[in-house]
Amino acid sequence: MEFIDLKKQYRRMEKEIDQAVKRVLDSCRFILGPEVEALEEELSGFCGAGFCVTTSSGTDALLLSLMCLGVGEGDEVIVPAFTFVATAEVVALLGAKPVFVDVDYRTFNVTADAVKEAITDRTKAVIVVSLYGQCPDFDSIMAVAEESGVYVIEDAAQSFGAEYKGKKSCSIAHLSTTSFFPAKPLGAYGDGGAVFTDNEDFYRKLLALRNHGQVARYRHRYIGINGRLDAIQAAVLRVKLKYFPQEIELRQVAAGRYDALLEEAGIEPPYIEPHNLSVYAQYTVKLKDRDKVAEFLNRNGIPTAIHYPIPLPYQEAFSCLGHREGEFPVSERLSSEVLSLPFHPYITIEEQVRVVEAIKEAISV
Repeated sequence: MEFIDLKKQYRRMEKEIDQAVKRVLDSCRFILGPEVEALEEELSGFCGAGFCVTTSSGTDALLLSLMCLGVGEGDEVIVPAFTFVATAEVVALLGAKPVFVDVDYRTFNVTADAVKEAITDRTKAVIVVSLYGQCPDFDSIMAVAEESGVYVIEDAAQSFGAEYKGKKSCSIAHLSTTSFFPAKPLGAYGDGGAVFTDNEDFYRKLLALRNHGQVARYRHRYIGINGRLDAIQAAVLRVKLKYFPQEIELRQVAAGRYDALLEEAGIEPPYIEPHNLSVYAQYTVKLKDRDKVAEFLNRNGIPTAIHYPIPLPYQEAFSCLGHREGEFPVSERLSSEVLSLPFHPYITIEEQVRVVEAIKEAISV
């Protein structure tokens, strides 16, 4: 059993993907160019954002967003304590201070109250992560940010295609970023990412920042990075984007099957807010005997993953901030309970039954 079956997905799109890659090889336009421009237009059209700038990775998308806002030494950026390291890593890379806040136990996401409590006169931005494919309460968070004069960045690495009250992820915050890492809901065949915004000034600056700060050939207005997307990745993503709406529907079907099977087994499925549509980048459950269950499943040929085993404030990389265990109780609890199960659009009901039956057996042992 595959945790995420990219082979099955490729077989479905094989002919079109091969043709798209060949098209780039024939053109010999490997960096930026027409494939990238076309993809950016298609991505912004899909999610309803005014502008899209593709990048070399989801991490670089976050970094470029902070650079666009001028974040630097002396600034503070609010980030969740429970997420992937990149969210806070990019803040530290720019010399700013990541200010960690705890998350909601049900949704795994930050709340407006936590953000409001953490805002100081040094706060430049807040990065909210739409974790596991579900958006946070954007209305409340955006209201708090507007009241305090800070920017909101959505880290939508796991939520491209998700919806919040009918609005697509990547179309709500001041800046939104996503990742096209192969295992993401919309994944490339290598690294890739994108930044979305409705602000044309941000858009123009981002275009320059991702290309060494260049505004015209050999004219560099900003200190930038080499953050450009490869044309081959753009061509692959253009094919996969055509199938993406159907895959989102298949993800809903698969998640619904897991929900029913788990509830029948007396296990609580992931909580999704009624006004949200999750794309289930991970199908993650909370289990008191997580480690025992994970070991049993892995021993029986069922792959699992833990997203994430250590809250970010307790990572060695952030030890200079002086956080101590007990400061982020929800994140600590989640890090000991979460278990991500095999999940992708093409998972079969037989595979899902096998997973849940194994969980039941592990718990009963």
